[in-house]
Amino acid sequence: MVTTQEQQDTLLELLNSTPVVRGVVQDQLADPEAARAWQQAHGGSGTAEEHAWLLRARDALQDVVRGARPAASLAPLLDGVTSHPEVSSEGVSWELDAPEERRMAVEAVLAWSALLETMSGRLRPCANPECRRFLLDRSKTNKARWCSMAVCGNRMKARRHYQRTRDGAAE
Repeated sequence: MVTTQEQQDTLLELLNSTPVVRGVVQDQLADPEAARAWQQAHGGSGTAEEHAWLLRARDALQDVVRGARPAASLAPLLDGVTSHPEVSSEGVSWELDAPEERRMAVEAVLAWSALLETMSGRLRPCANPECRRFLLDRSKTNKARWCSMAVCGNRMKARRHYQRTRDGAAE
């Protein structure tokens, strides 16, 4: 059984599969072999159809999290998807009923929705405008701004320091 944390981590990894490297956006799922390996590592079948749906979900979710598209734009990814209750001695669980090629895309949308419900505002884009990555702030204070303090955080702080120094010297 996949844990909530694993679902969140997979969603974040999917969202972060288009990083900026040396000023150029890289799509880590563009190569069919790399995509197949990623899909299989995350419980998928690795088919081309699954890949196509996964990319649709990723692109839509990135736009929704950035505020570039409304959440309603995710609805076509969920068309015809249902879930059914399974009762056991451990309680009630919900069994997802989705076409196999859409299952990973649907699970990504459901993971986003669960985050919205349980950790509202904690999934967000990196505050570095040159970065395309996202962060999931699990800190107590919910004040994280960068996908990586070592990379984006240091860059942004160094830029602000340089700007303050330069502005101070100009006065």
